[in-house]
Amino acid sequence: LNVSMDMWSFSYTCLVSLWLHRFYIYSVVAFGIGIWIIIQFFTTKTKKKGEKSNGNPAASEGTKDKLVNGYATLQAKEVYVAGVKIFYGSQTGTAKKFATGLAEAVTSLNLTVEVISMGDYDPDDCLAEETTSRNICVFLVATYTDGQPTESAAWFCKWLGEAANDFRFGKTYLKGLRYAVFGLGNSVYVDHYNTVGRNIDRWLWMLSASRIMTRAEGDCNVAQSKHGSIEADFEAWKAKFLSRLQALCRGEKKPCSGKCKKGKCKSSKKQSKESSDHEHGASEHENTEAEELFETSSEEEADAEEAGGTNAVVDVEDLGNIMSHMKKAKVLLLERMSHIAGLNLLICHPVMEKSCGHPLLIYFLFPGYKLIGSHSGVKLCRWTKSMLRGRGGCYKHTFYGIESHRCMEATPSLACANKCVFCWRHHTNPVGTEWRWKMDQPEMILQEAIENHQNMIKQFKGVSGVKADRFEEAMTAKHCALSLVGEPIMYPEINRFVKLLHQHSISSFLVTNAQFPDEIRNLEPVTQLYVSVDASTKESLKRIDRPLFKDFWQRFLDSLKALSEKQQRTVYRLTLVKAWNVDELKAYADLIALGKPDFVEVK
Repeated sequence: LNVSMDMWSFSYTCLVSLWLHRFYIYSVVAFGIGIWIIIQFFTTKTKKKGEKSNGNPAASEGTKDKLVNGYATLQAKEVYVAGVKIFYGSQTGTAKKFATGLAEAVTSLNLTVEVISMGDYDPDDCLAEETTSRNICVFLVATYTDGQPTESAAWFCKWLGEAANDFRFGKTYLKGLRYAVFGLGNSVYVDHYNTVGRNIDRWLWMLSASRIMTRAEGDCNVAQSKHGSIEADFEAWKAKFLSRLQALCRGEKKPCSGKCKKGKCKSSKKQSKESSDHEHGASEHENTEAEELFETSSEEEADAEEAGGTNAVVDVEDLGNIMSHMKKAKVLLLERMSHIAGLNLLICHPVMEKSCGHPLLIYFLFPGYKLIGSHSGVKLCRWTKSMLRGRGGCYKHTFYGIESHRCMEATPSLACANKCVFCWRHHTNPVGTEWRWKMDQPEMILQEAIENHQNMIKQFKGVSGVKADRFEEAMTAKHCALSLVGEPIMYPEINRFVKLLHQHSISSFLVTNAQFPDEIRNLEPVTQLYVSVDASTKESLKRIDRPLFKDFWQRFLDSLKALSEKQQRTVYRLTLVKAWNVDELKAYADLIALGKPDFVEVK
C-alpha cells in the first residue's frame, strides 16, 4: 500500500511539474520545428541550384544521382513516353511484318515495345487503360475484301465503331490515349481504299484520343504508291514516326504536323490537294518534306460533318417540304458517307413509295442496327456482349432473372409519337401519329429478327474473353425486349407478333410511351407491359416528351387508366432527370394510384 502511494505521489509531482513548466516545453518544441524548417529551406535551395547547373555535365549528373538517392519521391524524372504498343490487323502477314520491323526500330531507342495482334486483344477491357499509361499506340491495319477489316481485326473495329457512336461511352472515353495510324490498302479498289485505317483514325478521334502525327496510307498498287511500293511507303512513314517519337520522349507536345479540328487533320492547302489527288488515283506526285509525306485530309470526315445536320428531328408530316429541297447530289453524298462510315440507311424502296408518299425516305440509324423489312429493326445490346464474357447483366437480370446473353432487343415499329429530349436514340428514328408504312407480316419480322440476332452473336466466336457455354446459349434467344426504338404498339399486328414470340418460348417485355390508350386496351397479354412515365404534369410532359398529339395529356391519362385494367403484370418506368422532372413527387404518386402498376422502376 505504501509503494502504491509513493508511485501515485511521484506521478502527481511529475504532472504538476510539467504543467508549471509548460511554457518552456512549448518554446523548446517551437525552436525545434523552426530549425527543421530552416534546414528544409536550404536543402531545397541547394537542390534547385544543382538542377540549373549546366557548366559541368558530369557534376550535374552527380547532383541528380545524389538527389535521387536522397529524395526519390521528389526527384523522379518525368517520363513522357513509357513505351510503344503496336497493334496490327493482318490477313497475308504484311502488317505483322511491318509491326515486327517497327518494334525492332523502337527497341533501339531504349523504349519498351509490345506487338499485339488485334485478334488477341480485348478493347473493352484494356483500351481505356492506355489513357493513363503514357504509352504510344500504333495501329497498322489492312483493308480486306469490300473495305472490311481482316478477320483478326474485325472485333476490334466493330467494338471501336460502336463505342464511337454510343453516347453512353462519352466523347472523352479515350482522352489521354496517344496514337498513330498506318493503313495498308490498294488504290486499285478505289471505293474501299484504306477504309479500315481511315475508320480507326476517325473513331479514335471521336473518342478524344490524340493523334501524334497524321494518318499514313501505304499503297500496294506500285503505279500509284508515293514511294514505289507499300514497303517503301512504310519505311518512309517509319522514319517520320521514329523522329516524332524521339521528340515526344523529350517532352515536346506538338500533336501532329497539321491543325486538327473536328477530326480533320490538314496542314496546308498543298498537302490537302496532294491527298485528294492520291485518293482519286492521280499518277503524278510532287516531292515533299518529311512532314508532308503522308497528309490525308480525311475527306470522309468532312462529309460526315457536313451531313451532321441531318440528324435533326424530322416529322413524317414535314418530309414533303424537306424532300423537295434535297438534291440528287446530296443523296449520293449521303449514300457514300453511309458506306464509308458503316452506317445503316433505311431507304423507302418502290413498294413503300405509295405508302410513304415520298420517293425517297432516309433516316440515319446507329451502327449495329439490323433493319428488317420496311419498319422493323434488331440490335445487339451491350449487356448481351457483357454477359457473353461472363460479366454482369442488365437490370432485367437483377430484377427478374433474365439472362442478358439470351435477350434479343428488337422493335416492329421504328416510328414514335414523341420526340423526348433525353431520347437515347438521338432522334434517329422517324416520328408520326399513325401507321403510314407498307406493313410487313409478323412471321417475316420474327424470322429475320432471330436470324439477324444469331448472325450478330456469331461475330463473337473466338473473341477474347467470350465464354464458350454462354456463346452456345446465346444462339437461342429466350427473351425479347420490345424497347429498341420507336413505339412497338403502333404496329397493327403487334398481337400476332407477340403470340409468335410466345410460341417460340420467347418471353416479351413491351414498352409504350402512353400515347395509344386504345392499343393498350386491345393488346393481348405480354410477359410484362411497361409504360414510360417521363413527367407528372401536363406542362412538364409537353416540355420533356414533346409529343406530336395535340391531346397528348388526355391520351397519357387514358393510357394509364387502360393499364390499370390489364389483367397482367405491369410496370411504370420513371425516367428522372435532375432539374427537369424530379420535383413533382406528389403528382407522381397520383399517377401511380391511377395506373396501379405492379412495379415502379426508376431510372
